[in-house]
Amino acid sequence: MTVQIVYFAWVRERIGKPGETVELAPEVATVADLVRWLRAQGPEYEAAFARPELVRAAIDRSHVKPDTPIAGAREIAFFPPVTGG
Repeated sequence: MTVQIVYFAWVRERIGKPGETVELAPEVATVADLVRWLRAQGPEYEAAFARPELVRAAIDRSHVKPDTPIAGAREIAFFPPVTGG
């Protein structure tokens, strides 16, 4: 499966790029699986996802939980928690 991944804020800063298109193995089935897969891609990814509970995700611009399946996703975005005020 090929998917576009987009990174925002400090996730982007730690990885060093705003996004990328990746080919995922069939065993990468959920957002949590994708985070584990990304962490194995290099030290910059490990730094960005060192505390995965602090990183939020969206599939095709809808916020999702880590156990959400990614099948059929066109875009997956990762970003820190957002606060308002």
